[in-house]
Amino acid sequence: MTSALPSATGGFGDKPVLTFPATPAPAELVVEVLLPGGGETVEAGDDLEVHYLGQIWEGSVFDNSYDRGSSISFPIGVGMVIGGWDDGLVGKQVGSRVLLSIPPHLGYGDRGMPQAGIRGTDTLVFVVDVVGTSR
Repeated sequence: MTSALPSATGGFGDKPVLTFPATPAPAELVVEVLLPGGGETVEAGDDLEVHYLGQIWEGSVFDNSYDRGSSISFPIGVGMVIGGWDDGLVGKQVGSRVLLSIPPHLGYGDRGMPQAGIRGTDTLVFVVDVVGTSR
């Protein structure tokens, strides 16, 4: 049986609200493009600019860039961010809204991230708006 994914409200650039299904979190990385973009394709090694919301599966929101009012940029596909982002965002197009369900082994691992309230067994769900990419 395939696990259902959470649904997300809003359009590109809007702070999403996630609604979780009554099924367990997927055991592996699941990537769903909620709104396809028409811009450049993200390649490994690019500097990626995104807005995002991160929430623990059926838990609390632990971080989001919408409330801060500023996007973040980082190298993608080169091990500088959690594995689920490297694996799930390379190949997407600028202007896309992407939902990522990231199991612990592609998130923060067995240790989790206690300062953010993330346990080592938590599946993380992100809604990511791909704002820009540069090489």
